[in-house]
Amino acid sequence: MKISLEQKKMPDKWCNILPDLGFAVPPPLTGTGHHMSGIHLADIATNDIIEQELEENKRDIPIPGKIRELYSEWRPTPLFRAERWEKSLGTPARVFYKYEGGNSAGTYEANTAIPQAYYASEQGVKCLVTATSTGEMGISLAMACNYFHLQCKVYMVRSAYEEKAYGRYIMELLGAEVVPSPSSETDIGKKSLAEDPASSGSLGVALSEAFEYTNTRDDAKFCWGTVMNHVLLHQTIIGLEAQLQMREVKAYPDSIIGAVGGGSAFGGLAFPFYRDGKRDTRLIAVETAAAPSLSKGTYRYDYADAAGMTALYKMYTLGRSFVPAGIRAGGMRYHGISPIVSALYREDEIQTKTHTQTQAFQSAVDFARAEGVIPSPEASYTLKAVADEALECKESGKRKDILFVLTGNGNLDVATFNDFLAGSVEDQPFFEDQIDAALGELAEE
Repeated sequence: MKISLEQKKMPDKWCNILPDLGFAVPPPLTGTGHHMSGIHLADIATNDIIEQELEENKRDIPIPGKIRELYSEWRPTPLFRAERWEKSLGTPARVFYKYEGGNSAGTYEANTAIPQAYYASEQGVKCLVTATSTGEMGISLAMACNYFHLQCKVYMVRSAYEEKAYGRYIMELLGAEVVPSPSSETDIGKKSLAEDPASSGSLGVALSEAFEYTNTRDDAKFCWGTVMNHVLLHQTIIGLEAQLQMREVKAYPDSIIGAVGGGSAFGGLAFPFYRDGKRDTRLIAVETAAAPSLSKGTYRYDYADAAGMTALYKMYTLGRSFVPAGIRAGGMRYHGISPIVSALYREDEIQTKTHTQTQAFQSAVDFARAEGVIPSPEASYTLKAVADEALECKESGKRKDILFVLTGNGNLDVATFNDFLAGSVEDQPFFEDQIDAALGELAEE
């Protein structure tokens, strides 16, 4: 079942969840321990993005007309009921998914790349720089930069650069310069390679390289793909549309489920429903067993990048120097989780589920065979958690409504599933000894 939404009903405001939380999210700090202000972000972010990042009081942030015009090329996105998958699972649950893979980039990250490129063009910026794990933020930003005639430079985690070549090819096709990280073109990259010449890289290192490069140019700004408040703000277009679509079929989610690498897609879906105040709806954040930042991390101030070039954010973290095992879902290989999502978890408003990559990929194959949609490796973790939730309904005989976000497969990663079916994908360890070392580097509070 496909549940569409008339284009004229596409939301014209993003949902800022901070005023509705009922508790404070600890503010970001400078490296010297002072509260971060806009001036501390001015070198790497545009004025509008800084304003959105620090906004604590306005519940709704208007979406500019040009952004809505570009959104309207693929939004509102459809909501589907996965009836064939329900049948194969034998569950009385109704399973709904918001499909975010229908735009030119094939991924939900276009929801934030377009606003960031728009604000940059309005401020006279010439080049946008980002870091990417799987390539999907890089693809989205390359597409958005073309809309506004901007240069695009992407630091891509080396393991993904080598394994997910299609994502790199798409970025280059769209005109972006793509650099494998760690690289020899920045001091941070050189340091990382000196320590480990065979390093597979991490998003934390790629972020540091991107920041270093951005700081060398007066006409460049950095674009975030996850974690930051303004990114989750932009992604709430997902949940706002889903609210309207669920009403169309007289349904309301008993469970909202999403994978968390940094937390933007999960937050984008969940926050508008959280604002409703129905606390009997379970919010389930799904982690990879190789980097379980929420369930195994510590709630501390930490930098978002490996070199400590950003502000300090209060979040669940495995430590910025932690390098997760080389799992195939590169977007899950990050040490920290969004400060807002972290605060919600701290307040017991969010539950977690943790799965290995083989568990996740089996659910992805089952879903693809039932529904005819190939998910991304990251979304596979969501599918495993959804399947478990649906099977619990089968066991109890209770009918529940389950809602999740299917984030698309923008880098055309089918090689992962081919390798899984061939038996060459194995579960990767969680390096707890590295966690102790990484967390030991954090300053005591």
